[in-house]
Amino acid sequence: MRYFVFVASAILFISALEMTAVSRAYFIPAGVFGILVLYGLFDLIQPRHSLWRNYPILGRARWLLEFVRPYLRQYLVESDTDGMPYDREQRSLVYRRAKNVVSVEPFGSHLHFDEDRYEWLNHSVAARSPEHKDLRVHVGGEACTQPYEASVFNISAMSFGALGAHAIEALNRGAAAGGFYHDTGEGAISPYHLHGGDLVWEIGTGYFGCRAADGGFDGGKFAGNAAREAVKMVEIKLSQGAKPGHGGVLPGAKVTREIAQTRGIPQGQTCISPPHHTAFSTPVGLLEFIASLRELSGGKPVGFKLCIGHRWEFLAIVKAMLKTHIKPDFIVIDGAEGGTGAAPVEFQDHIGVPLRDGLIFARNALVGAGLKDDIRLAASGKIVSAFGLASTMAMGADWCNAARGFMFALGCVQSLNCHTNRCPTGITTQDKLLQRGLVVADKARRVTQYHRNTIHALCEVVAAARCAHSSELKPCHIYHRVSATEARPANEVYDFLPRGILLEDPEATYLASSWAAASPDTFAPQ
Repeated sequence: MRYFVFVASAILFISALEMTAVSRAYFIPAGVFGILVLYGLFDLIQPRHSLWRNYPILGRARWLLEFVRPYLRQYLVESDTDGMPYDREQRSLVYRRAKNVVSVEPFGSHLHFDEDRYEWLNHSVAARSPEHKDLRVHVGGEACTQPYEASVFNISAMSFGALGAHAIEALNRGAAAGGFYHDTGEGAISPYHLHGGDLVWEIGTGYFGCRAADGGFDGGKFAGNAAREAVKMVEIKLSQGAKPGHGGVLPGAKVTREIAQTRGIPQGQTCISPPHHTAFSTPVGLLEFIASLRELSGGKPVGFKLCIGHRWEFLAIVKAMLKTHIKPDFIVIDGAEGGTGAAPVEFQDHIGVPLRDGLIFARNALVGAGLKDDIRLAASGKIVSAFGLASTMAMGADWCNAARGFMFALGCVQSLNCHTNRCPTGITTQDKLLQRGLVVADKARRVTQYHRNTIHALCEVVAAARCAHSSELKPCHIYHRVSATEARPANEVYDFLPRGILLEDPEATYLASSWAAASPDTFAPQ
């Protein structure tokens, strides 16, 4: 039976070949079965695949089934709330809001309210009438001369190169129409980022856009790009949620002329981004680098992004702020569950702190050191809905960013081909033919509508809690189920430190040992 398909193909090939003497129409089936016979002969003699050798032709069905498996699961097998990384209900919510159609659900929730980790927001019996307004946050400390009013919901970092030209342009045009910002990712500012949208320029360890010939930081190049009107803030990437503590390699074959010009690297040469920065090596050095970037940019807000790792390292940065009196204008906490790009499985699944834990820790570090009033705290990591925004801001974030949510708005179908250059919707590919499927004007409109409708929903959620602005949401507004029979407010589930306690009595906190190990002069534990 192992050879049944191969033998049957051979018999049908011979039969069709004989019938060609009767009618030329048999040339087509003869050609088809002839190709299958050739595949079968190749399978029998090739040395690499045991399955092909033992089951010629038939063994190839496994690869076909693996190819269609993600699609079959999404559309035929999964329930509305089972899929990962995003279930169908989450994706459908984004699609509907992006298309500006009604996003209500009939017949009740699909969630299990008695499951552990289920959360809800408590409403008020004297709820406000929702004011559908543009919710914004002021970003910029005393040293900042060009502060920025950021939306509470923005496009997170996705580089040109990881995303295609059409996708970047659609995101930027959508951000321009909607009045929110577009993070460039570490791949620098491309021509496709310059279509009217506000930019947060992200600078990674490769210093793309401000890169010296030796791969280090070039202040002159930075000043030139930072002076662009589109650039509203500058973000130093210390690490990212998808693969914290991991560098990157861009193979020379992928360094096209356009990408080389955008990133400031030689065309056709492999480019390495180390896992650490070379412009600084200590917490004090990081803050001095921030101060220099703020000056070179003409006083624009400068901050940094990281996925929380060793606690003492972040606390060392906090101590460096107290020592130097230099403060970032903002800090973005990237959750380990975030990430649009491909990453090693170990890094995706087991490296870095998840968003909720990292955000609360960062909030406690800044509040405990008396610094939170001067520094805005943002969060990114698997946020697509108004409740996701509300619950994250209740835990300490001033605003939120999303990457994959806006990819869904562009038409992403979660085919999981982001790293193959074969994205079927033309988003994460440099293939011009595939990019053609993404019509910029249509997708830009969807990006704007997704943002607008999500903010609209957030205003309604905030009003239900009797708040006037998302900044008024507190941990006590969110309830968290800890068992099938018990739920508690978030301020009882998580440990929220009072203002200044790390300065007055650090031993009374759960951060005592990490605080003692932190030094402003080194990232190493003391």
